[in-house]
Amino acid sequence: MHDLVVVGAGPYGLSIAAHAASAKLDVRVLGRPMASWRDHMPDGMFLKSEPWASNLSDAAGERTLAAYAATRGIVAEHGHPLPIGTFTDYGMWFAERVGVPVEERTVTAVAAHGRGYRVETADGEALLTRSVALAIGVMPFVRLPRALRGLEPALASHSSHHRELTGFRGREVAVIGAGQAALETAALLAETGARPVVVARAGRVNWNTLPQPLERGRLARLRAPHSGLGIGWSSWAWSEMPRAFRLLPGGMRARIAATAMGPAGAWWLRDRVEGVVPVRLGHRLLRAVPLGRSDGVRLELSANESADDAADFTVETGHVIAATGFVPDLRRLLVLDPGLRDQLATVRGTRAPELDAGFESSRPGLFFAGLVAAPSFGPSMRFVYGATFTAARLVAGVRRRLATT
Repeated sequence: MHDLVVVGAGPYGLSIAAHAASAKLDVRVLGRPMASWRDHMPDGMFLKSEPWASNLSDAAGERTLAAYAATRGIVAEHGHPLPIGTFTDYGMWFAERVGVPVEERTVTAVAAHGRGYRVETADGEALLTRSVALAIGVMPFVRLPRALRGLEPALASHSSHHRELTGFRGREVAVIGAGQAALETAALLAETGARPVVVARAGRVNWNTLPQPLERGRLARLRAPHSGLGIGWSSWAWSEMPRAFRLLPGGMRARIAATAMGPAGAWWLRDRVEGVVPVRLGHRLLRAVPLGRSDGVRLELSANESADDAADFTVETGHVIAATGFVPDLRRLLVLDPGLRDQLATVRGTRAPELDAGFESSRPGLFFAGLVAAPSFGPSMRFVYGATFTAARLVAGVRRRLATT
């Protein structure tokens, strides 16, 4: 029986595996390395976070993005946006150095087995393990507006469903949302020859400002400190104090995790959107009516948040892309046995697992990492930056659990 099976091989899964290998645990790592980054992000995208805040984590702290960049002669500096492809390559480089093989296999089921777990894979193997760490990323938690859920994929999709956007060349595309994913998707669509329009409930588009230099005077640092999630005291608190965040009341944690670090576009994206892509703000999507598989869809919009039956105007488009984010929800984790999933304690006001200081759920030996941990540890769990905090503490939690079994 293994000590730990890590399900998922993105930044969180790889970081957990690296720490587990350094701790000499008997660990297996299952998943496609950097799958979300390799399979669900179009060419031309850039990393929004600063390179120094985008490290995967190993116990020695040596396999940083800067270390990878130095071996390739790549610029990975503060204030210089990094292509997604470069970050993905860094993750693949890290995966080769985890310390144990990363097995590109699909997990189909995780169920309780005695005092441990049984992990089944698509190729028919069943692994027995004393603990499991689910680092399954964001893809199970895609949020699609209710109005779009009945439409065929030819008419509506989520922004994460597109590895490339060239198929929309010459077509009208409505992009729902006002955050980085929506704005960057719209810019890329325009640059590939599509005719996008952004539609959002927000009354304005927020843009991040040009990052301040890392080296600043003491007063400037006190007024607005740098942090892994941006500049300012609130960003610093969410990025640097996840342990304290977990001590807040559950309802408060849920609200902060859902609303902090709200939608905003990166500073380097602004010139590619303003004056280039039409933006309709302050309008809620009421209904989406298919005009035929090849004729597109009619979006009925309202400027009145309380209006559920009358559209103020309509937009007809060939396709709708919802860049509407992700919501952690245990019910979406179909790999978890329903009996196991339904017994887990959740954070008040959410369907995310309540986790202890070692990222362990209410079921002993079952650990969670990444987005699904945000209602327990805060907004940093939505970003790569949270992987360093997570990996060390989760593996420490696994070791404590193993010592009791």
